[in-house]
Amino acid sequence: MNKTEQTEDPPLRALRAFEAFARRGSVRAAALELEISPSAVSHQLQVLEAFVQTPLTARDGRALILTDEGRDYYRSISTAFSVLRSATGFVRERSTRRQITISLIPLFGMGWFIPRLQTFLSDNDDVDVTVLYANHRNYRSDAADLSIRFGTGDWVGYTSMPLLSGVVVPVCTPRFAKRYGPFRSAADLAKAPLVHDEDRSTWVNWLQGAGVRNVPRAVGPLFEDGQLTLHAVLADLGAGLLREPLIQRELGAGALKKLFDHELDDGRHYYLCWRTDAELPDGAQRLADWLVDSLKRTP
Repeated sequence: MNKTEQTEDPPLRALRAFEAFARRGSVRAAALELEISPSAVSHQLQVLEAFVQTPLTARDGRALILTDEGRDYYRSISTAFSVLRSATGFVRERSTRRQITISLIPLFGMGWFIPRLQTFLSDNDDVDVTVLYANHRNYRSDAADLSIRFGTGDWVGYTSMPLLSGVVVPVCTPRFAKRYGPFRSAADLAKAPLVHDEDRSTWVNWLQGAGVRNVPRAVGPLFEDGQLTLHAVLADLGAGLLREPLIQRELGAGALKKLFDHELDDGRHYYLCWRTDAELPDGAQRLADWLVDSLKRTP
């Protein structure tokens, strides 16, 4: 960098002193704000005037006032200082807030977490929560502070805490039941259209467990996860096997009805997970405690 380029930027201390003086209206007020002496402010004003080679201030009796050039210059730089203060305040505010991330499976997020999240946020207004999708095909790629996972609880590098049962029950809409019912027994249900969540064998296992002999071959559309399956059931594509605690809103509103009490437990459940090689940040620990406490009260 040559000498000419070095002189292009104004002296920042002098510029700051000038901005404070012009905004506050006096050398003394600027000195109080900047926590320096009035003579230091006056010196910095002289430095800036020497740099711009233009008088920015003038004496009016014992007071120091802006010249026309000084007023024009202040108008030009005031916006930049306003932007600088705003950006700095934003960063400082973010640094005092606890930023946490949680990844979760869509059905758990839509059916349980999001409807209750405001309760946590109301009691923890210094926490900002970022919610991500859990990549359930490859949990090792999950970089969130916390994750809600579905499986057997055995993930390398993670501590897992059981949160919610993964047992499923058969449900359908009232319209579907009216069209294909009545469903007096599991055998009646075996004759109706069925939709499948991730694996068609789940319905076969449920029907066999419910005492149906000669279970027919599992047919019907297959969906990748429970959230898609839920919407397929709501669209009357078939009866589905879903997790009752995660569809309480639909059951309570009458959009879905449970057909039988018989449940299927395939050994997979919902777990709260975090990395074993990192301590949970304060905000994440509070969210984890809230999750555990809240789910204990989930029917």
